[in-house]
Amino acid sequence: MKLDKQELVRVLHTEGDNETADKVAAQLPDEIDTERDGDTLDGLGLDRTQLMAKLAGGGFGGTIAP
Repeated sequence: MKLDKQELVRVLHTEGDNETADKVAAQLPDEIDTERDGDTLDGLGLDRTQLMAKLAGGGFGGTIAP
């Protein structure tokens, strides 16, 4: 699954997780691929299950590409 980094950073800031948002901004490319970047996401405490839950809740809007 692909995500827009700026959208993820925005959602994290909205949730009050500014530290993780700053790390995402610094460590991940503009287009996040959950397969390719899975280890980095895991290291930041963001696993694929969490991201899918955020998506199911509409947290990422229409920025998801299959």
